Amino acid sequence: MFGRSRSWVVGGPGRSSKSIHSLDHLKNMHHILTKNTTVTDHNRDLLVETIRSITEILIWGDQNDSSVFDFFLEKNMFAFFLNILRQKSGRYVCVQLLQTLNILFENISHETSLYYLLSNNHVNSIIVHKFDFSDEEIMAYYISFLKTLSLKLNNHTVHFFYNEHTNDFALYTEAIKFFNHPESMVRIAVRTITLNVYKVNNHHMLHYIRDKTAAPYFSNLVWFIGSHVIELDNCVQTDEEHANKTKLSDLVAEHLDHLHYLNDILIINCEFLNDVLTDHLLNRLFLPLYVYSLLTHEKCGDLTKISAQVSLYLLSQVFLIIHYSPLVNSLADVILNGDLSVFSAQAEQDLQKSMAKSGIRCFTKPAESLEKSLEISKQRGRKKVQKRPNYKNVGEEEEENPPDETQEDPDKAKSTDGASKMNKSTLETEEIEMVIMERCKISKALVTEQNTTDEEKSAAAAAGTDSSQSRPFLDMIYNALDCSGDDYYALFVLCLLYAMSHNRGIDSTLLEKIQLPFRQTAEKTVYSHVLAERLIRITINAAQSDSKIRLATLELSCLLLKQLVMSNSGCVIKDVHLACLEGAREESVHLLRRFYKGEEIFLDVFEDEYRSMTNKPLNVEYLMMDASILLPPTGTPLTGIDFVKRLPCGDVERTRRAIRVFFMLRALSLELRGELETQLPLTREDDLIKTDDVLDLNNSDLIACTVITKDGGQAQRFLAVDIYQMSLVEPETKRLGWGVVKFAGLLQDMQVTGVEDDSRALHITIHKPTSNPHAKPFPILQATFIFSDHIRCIIAKQRLAKGRIQARRMKMQRIAALLDLPVQPSPEVMGFTHVTSAAAQHLPFRFYDQSRRGLSDNTVQRSVFASVDKVPGFAVAQCIDQQTSTPTSSPSPPSSSSPNGSGSTGHCDSVTTSTTSTPAAQSPSVRSGRKGRRRVFSLSEADSHGGHWV
Repeated sequence: MFGRSRSWVVGGPGRSSKSIHSLDHLKNMHHILTKNTTVTDHNRDLLVETIRSITEILIWGDQNDSSVFDFFLEKNMFAFFLNILRQKSGRYVCVQLLQTLNILFENISHETSLYYLLSNNHVNSIIVHKFDFSDEEIMAYYISFLKTLSLKLNNHTVHFFYNEHTNDFALYTEAIKFFNHPESMVRIAVRTITLNVYKVNNHHMLHYIRDKTAAPYFSNLVWFIGSHVIELDNCVQTDEEHANKTKLSDLVAEHLDHLHYLNDILIINCEFLNDVLTDHLLNRLFLPLYVYSLLTHEKCGDLTKISAQVSLYLLSQVFLIIHYSPLVNSLADVILNGDLSVFSAQAEQDLQKSMAKSGIRCFTKPAESLEKSLEISKQRGRKKVQKRPNYKNVGEEEEENPPDETQEDPDKAKSTDGASKMNKSTLETEEIEMVIMERCKISKALVTEQNTTDEEKSAAAAAGTDSSQSRPFLDMIYNALDCSGDDYYALFVLCLLYAMSHNRGIDSTLLEKIQLPFRQTAEKTVYSHVLAERLIRITINAAQSDSKIRLATLELSCLLLKQLVMSNSGCVIKDVHLACLEGAREESVHLLRRFYKGEEIFLDVFEDEYRSMTNKPLNVEYLMMDASILLPPTGTPLTGIDFVKRLPCGDVERTRRAIRVFFMLRALSLELRGELETQLPLTREDDLIKTDDVLDLNNSDLIACTVITKDGGQAQRFLAVDIYQMSLVEPETKRLGWGVVKFAGLLQDMQVTGVEDDSRALHITIHKPTSNPHAKPFPILQATFIFSDHIRCIIAKQRLAKGRIQARRMKMQRIAALLDLPVQPSPEVMGFTHVTSAAAQHLPFRFYDQSRRGLSDNTVQRSVFASVDKVPGFAVAQCIDQQTSTPTSSPSPPSSSSPNGSGSTGHCDSVTTSTTSTPAAQSPSVRSGRKGRRRVFSLSEADSHGGHWV
């Protein structure tokens, strides 16, 4: 709609740049205009081409020849453009002229050239010209023209648009008439124009906007936003089957655009406008439509209401986006401390007055359209202008407003008459302040009564005393946290509390009075027991097998609970609440035990859920942008709703949910108790072999092979198999027996298949870990391995296959230890036998520090891989003999003292480290952290500990 071609700016083919870009050519164009002052069918194309050529010359002259603009100004050539427009010469000429002007002003860079173009007021005449706006193309080029002009506004150029003598600002007033245009791009352009105007620090212009246009524009804007909200609410209530999700998403996106636009106005920090805008937002939209809709009963007459879930959802967006302190503090004060007197008394007065005066807290349609209001304001401003000392048109004849006109439009008279408007605005402000002061008095009394003890507060809330009844909105928020049925309302309440606690504009004392969580608390001694108990109930319900608590609700509850009881000085949670949380964690363990199984998918899901939870934590801002949570919770993935925002469907998703609940409650328990996580994740990236690591491969089991990748590339590599990984290495050029890792992948994610027509080849594929059954596996390695003979090929296939089985089995045993399940001894794989707890305390990771050492470090002399250069099975026998003959508690002798050589038993040691250990023996292996990286496995046959410290 807003596209246009600029190919003609640089001239067409065959033209001479010297003849086109010159003052002489401009004179020729002027001659053509003087000879064709009337537009006809015969000269229409000639005039359009002439206008294009003039624009091209002006752009060239702006950068090369200032005499071009001198001639343009001298001949008043802009008047020809205006004359062509006024002849109503048709759509074609209008479109081309608007396009030309738009490109001209976009490409002018020198201020002097811009002043030439803006002089003589011809641009304002084009702005107020009555175009045919029913034509989409004319509308597009016109609004683009206005936006381009607004980008040129500053303290100097604003005087070309704002006429202080006549109180006229055509660029602004004509633009805001399209604030509710059905085309979204037009509305966006209008917002851009208004923001560019508000940023100009010209007091006379800002006073004009406040006195003449702010009230009608903001009142109509507020009504426009509220109308969209009502439409959004109707869509939510009638779309139980998720049929209109696209329309609902568009309405939510439109509301977000409105809030961002309002916030952009407020952060400009123009006091003139912020006061008027805050008053309209609070008293005509947020309070009467959003906050009042939180109540489930009606006591305030026939006021417009929306559903409670939509109200909570929209209020959360308000606090997440808008941070203007006077606005968010007043809004939060009503929600947390307000009562029905905020609405009932004033609403009754408004109804008795039959809307003769616009109610302070009432969502009503403006009496007049914005266009009509601006016209009336303009006329009255001209009549009253000589009474204002800061305007200079004192020669106009004085006229007074008729009494009937004043009575018919009291709001417009108030907004246009400067002194009267200020007086009424002051009275209105004082009335609002009195209401807020009365609420504050009530709040202080309630807080004094509430802060006696936490037990009394909880008892008062449970008994339904006056303390809870005087805060109906806060009471509704607490009651909505009841998730006995589902978490439909609870999720919105949690988002609202999170948004309020993280809003930079809200005064922390406002939240501390009722002990709500705040994002930055240095010290804390007490917290809200009422809120804490409701959050704990959510965690308990989430750990039940038939729970209807969504994962997003549980994660948000954990965030708020940590924010509620923790501060920089530590955790202040009471023992009874901590015991309840520990009970919920135990319930999550029992729930996950039901899904624990030996199938391969469980391990993949377990690790993938932990990665998802740590790498993609819940983002409340993004959550509140999702329109799907406005609809009742559903359990089918066919809706396209993210898993954490809906209920599980099927055994796999129920398993995923149980795993995620276990992770969340375990992390919450550890953080509240001040403990560190030592057993998760099962695979730590920092503790694995990585590409370009330099390893000591002396006496290691290496199998030479040729690796042919999918794209046809070939490379000579050595294959090495570790406990959790397989690696492809190449010799290190500077040290004999050392190798550089060129690829390392997890055995558990590997698939090995033979090649039918070649007994020496294996096809190996390693996929990126994923638990989504619908996602296509992404291979990180897909290659064919060719060995020197079929024996080595068989050995490699067996080691890779058995290593994969053992790696997965070890991780399943670690999961069993996390769930307090008995660990069953696993059969021997690849010569692995059981080890004692002393040897198992260094499991499950193997650590390598060679890549982080200098090349001159000679302390590492042990192989990191086992060596089996003899017949397979020899190492098994040697390992069994050593276990029967050597005490497990004996220290590890040096490799050089081994009578049978270091190679065979090194394989036994490597294998032994991957066998089963008791749960008590597994924890220290994880707690060792980075220190464990200095442990290199010994190759000595007598080394029953499985490693040597270097």
